[in-house]
Amino acid sequence: LNAITQGRPIVADVEMICVGLSRPRLKHFGVGTRHFISDEDVIARAKSENSTRAVQAMRKAHRLGLLDNGIVAIGNAPTALLEIIRLIREEGVRPALIIGMPVGFVSAAESKEAVTALNEVPWIITQGRKGGSTLVVSTLHALLALAEAAQRKAP
Repeated sequence: LNAITQGRPIVADVEMICVGLSRPRLKHFGVGTRHFISDEDVIARAKSENSTRAVQAMRKAHRLGLLDNGIVAIGNAPTALLEIIRLIREEGVRPALIIGMPVGFVSAAESKEAVTALNEVPWIITQGRKGGSTLVVSTLHALLALAEAAQRKAP
């Protein structure tokens, strides 16, 4: 909740997460949302490095300094979640929270299982192949509601 009350950014793997979030709730805390999956430079790097746009989007977020103390919200791309894990282990990135709920048959369950081995960063995941952007949005709305409730109770 501290990341929310401190106005830290939410970095999503896909636009669907960003557009699904309540603008008034985000504005209340000064929280911005970012996604880079469709950026031209991300697409070009993915092609030139024989990588995925999801991986390159997370690398761009890292280069821009958005991951440390931010909230990482993954609802679609297991490769984005695997890249976040790599950035944590190999480059010392420290998000305030990972919400890892990619959906699908290829690497979705495995990527979420890999998150459970992280001790450096708090995380929320769904298990198995199920997940998706809508679950990530629901989780973020629940966290925003908790932050609002805590704010109302504070003296």
